[in-house]
Amino acid sequence: MMNVSSELKEGLKLSVAALAANKARAVLTMLGIIIGIISVTLMGSAIDGLNNAFQASISSIGADVLYVSKWSWLSNGQWWKYRDRRRLHVSYVSEIKRDATLLAAVAPMVQRVGTITYRNKSAQNVQVEGTTADYAYVAKMDFTEGRFFTDMEARGDAPVAILGADVANQLFPLRNPIGQTIRIDGLPFRVIGVRSKQGSFMGMFSLDNEVLIPIDQFRNIYGRHFFPTIEARVANQKEMSNAKEELIGIMRKIRGLSPFQKDDFSINQQTMFLDAFNKVVGVIEKVGLFITALALFVGGIGIMNIMFVSVTERTKEIGVRKALGARRRTILLQFLIESSLICLGGGLVGLGFSYPLSMLVDKFLPTTMPMSLAVVGILISLLVGVVSGIVPAYRASRLDPVEALRYE
Repeated sequence: MMNVSSELKEGLKLSVAALAANKARAVLTMLGIIIGIISVTLMGSAIDGLNNAFQASISSIGADVLYVSKWSWLSNGQWWKYRDRRRLHVSYVSEIKRDATLLAAVAPMVQRVGTITYRNKSAQNVQVEGTTADYAYVAKMDFTEGRFFTDMEARGDAPVAILGADVANQLFPLRNPIGQTIRIDGLPFRVIGVRSKQGSFMGMFSLDNEVLIPIDQFRNIYGRHFFPTIEARVANQKEMSNAKEELIGIMRKIRGLSPFQKDDFSINQQTMFLDAFNKVVGVIEKVGLFITALALFVGGIGIMNIMFVSVTERTKEIGVRKALGARRRTILLQFLIESSLICLGGGLVGLGFSYPLSMLVDKFLPTTMPMSLAVVGILISLLVGVVSGIVPAYRASRLDPVEALRYE
């Protein structure tokens, strides 16, 4: 009697021979699986890539930073709810510092787009940002060159500037910018620092296209009609919710709101983006899984039908094998191996197409294809093969050898 190992070898040999004898049919049968595997791998690589890009981008916001603003980051299109709110003022910063017990640093931030020049070089549409010396602690800044401005320089109205990495590379491609004099919309500033590269936010805009200057200098250039966002770093990230409630209480006191009045300001934080992103990804996953399941279902039905045809065509062969002593298990294994090989081949071809397609998609959306995704694709292919082949294989194994030998 044949052992399981011998049965597997014989089943594999017969399955390969059957597929080789019907190459065109085998390839056409694989199409549904190929499409399904391409769908699942592209969806997985896109979601994984988006998640990695989002996590890298969102880190610039800071998981332990609260942003006080007139506007909510996620207004859901209902901007009119925030339009008539009172603006914030820089003076709020000192009051928050005085009353807060759970905040490590607080700084205002005002910004607008400007032009930065150095000799005959120019950087257009640069984000010019005015703040205080505490912003270095709020943003946990790193520098490739130089330093941030001190509180004395900020209060003394010193014309000093910190460059983002993109601005520094554009204006000073071949020299150290520290100590050089740039002009911000025509006014001179001395460069004292270059911020480390931060990258871009979801590939939409660069976080390094910026210049930071003292807030009073910002007002000297652009006037006092720019109102700030207030950024506050929480001393202990485990106390985020308590710090947020404390900050809301301080802001309500500053704004003179009664207990029955709604907040006329927003406290924004990183989790708002994370929650919105997770909801979007959840919808994408559901749609992608539906499309993938549909493609694999159609592919599986196609394979099942082809296997039924194959069993019918080889009825006499099955009868001969059974007459020579082949057991039901041997016949069952043979046809299961055949359907699994079809699906495995479709899965490998699908993966072969998925990689170059993911490179193409990467030009529009960030994608990554980890090895685990390829393994999942192969396992799905084999699972579909087994499920699709089980009924035809069982039918083949149950054929009566006498009736099978008579079949024409």
